[in-house]
Amino acid sequence: MAEELVPVLSRSEIADTVKSLAQRISKDYSGKDLCVIGVLNGVFVFLADLVRELTVSVRVDFIRLASYDSGNVSSGNIRATKEIELDIKDRDVLVIEDIVDSGLTVDFLLRYLEQFQPKSVKVCAFIDKTERREVEVPVDYVGHVVEEGFLVGYGLDYDQRYRELPEIYHLKP
Repeated sequence: MAEELVPVLSRSEIADTVKSLAQRISKDYSGKDLCVIGVLNGVFVFLADLVRELTVSVRVDFIRLASYDSGNVSSGNIRATKEIELDIKDRDVLVIEDIVDSGLTVDFLLRYLEQFQPKSVKVCAFIDKTERREVEVPVDYVGHVVEEGFLVGYGLDYDQRYRELPEIYHLKP
């Protein structure tokens, strides 16, 4: 059975969302020492677009947290496979996520970052998907809220496929 891709967000809708988020973030962090930490792998496309739209200076780092063994269901067992390298002590930190789904990864990451004593930590997610939320987590900047469905494209993947698509689609088996 072939997988079907159903359009959810177009290139222009994505671009408008990124610009809107960047304007809000730039306003909120004007004059501050902002560090953005992208959660790999899915965030690389969104983060690149977002930082180019910001009007504030930022330091960029990445962390890789593994929670999906393969396919589309989180194992719930989260581990860091690439840690941050920036010194974030007494700095404002903005975690950048492609999608917040169960909340487990963001919850883990917020607790992980506390050990580095940042001045503040907020979360920006391109997609906030509430269907499988297990842990309530703060998402301070949200591009789109999606109730349900498995999404791919614009960095989002299914078993490491579809990240390259310039739009976001609902993947139907």
